[in-house]
Amino acid sequence: MTEHDSGVIPSQALRRMLEAGEIQTAEPVTSDQVQPASLDLRLGNRAWRVRASFLSGRSRSVEERLGQYAMHEIDLGPGAVLETNCVYVVELAESLALPQDISAAANAKSSTGRLDLLTRLITDRSIEFDRVEEGYTGPLYAEISPRTFSVLVRPGMRLNQIRFRRGDPSIGDDELRALHAKEPLVNGEALIDGGLGFSVDLSPREGGIVGWRARHHSGLIDLSKIDHYDPAEFWEPVRPGGHGAIILDPGAFYILVSREAVNVPPDTAAEMVPYMAIAGEFRVHYAGFFDPGFGHPSTGGAGSRGVLEVRCYEAPFALEHGQMVGRLVYEHMAETPDVLYGAGIGSNYQGQELRLAKHFRAP
Repeated sequence: MTEHDSGVIPSQALRRMLEAGEIQTAEPVTSDQVQPASLDLRLGNRAWRVRASFLSGRSRSVEERLGQYAMHEIDLGPGAVLETNCVYVVELAESLALPQDISAAANAKSSTGRLDLLTRLITDRSIEFDRVEEGYTGPLYAEISPRTFSVLVRPGMRLNQIRFRRGDPSIGDDELRALHAKEPLVNGEALIDGGLGFSVDLSPREGGIVGWRARHHSGLIDLSKIDHYDPAEFWEPVRPGGHGAIILDPGAFYILVSREAVNVPPDTAAEMVPYMAIAGEFRVHYAGFFDPGFGHPSTGGAGSRGVLEVRCYEAPFALEHGQMVGRLVYEHMAETPDVLYGAGIGSNYQGQELRLAKHFRAP
């Protein structure tokens, strides 16, 4: 394995960080918690219903802020319902004692994003969500705000994940073009400008469906139940209009799919980010991490699309087939991981097309 001075920390190095106490856990880590380029974070036992979302700020801890904003404490032990349009802060089972040369970033897991669960990491003395500075020592918390579906959660459930980095592992556009020439990153022309651009696929599938729109006032989703719920009770199909476009309704949440099949080579990782600031009528993808091996032929991932979690903002917006909606920013791995996405680790979305979260039965 080639090792770099900078890069995203791979699975085998994450295990070393756990052994060294740089990542600390209240309960032993499970084998499937360590992913190729990230660590799943587990809900702890305590949660708080808070009046508003907040950041701790440079001089304060999350615990101090909870003293200002918490309305009541919740014991997750027997299971607890997190209701739509409410904000909760949950203590996580993991904490950190990072070396001075390692930082971290967090993101919602794929299934979390597909349920429209806004989930962000909070740390002490921080002015940003989902970012952990080099050398951070302290607890971790998740802010959770269900936007469409109320959910039942318990300790140990994993709604977000954390990716550790040494230095600046980013891959610039020239290097990305060379990488695509060596091993195609998409099944077609690579539109590279500040990352690899991707577009929305609105070509009708069986039944003329191009996506799904969430139903409000649906039932409760128990996050422990997999392949369980009838999609028709929670989603309505989306079909294009006469001109092949769909009209996004303000406040509505959609599941769509990328036109491009994506490949993340084993020695790289990727993150989905907005395409450009002026495309601000809607947000795409709450869950942005793509692990090494996603969509890679060697791991059974050929043809894997990016699922798009789309929320429209103030005004109705006409979204057309092939319209650019986001970018994949690629990064070097510090080493090639000893496990890859989809390669015998129970990855749920390898080889995916248009697909709802794992909690729903296939439509």
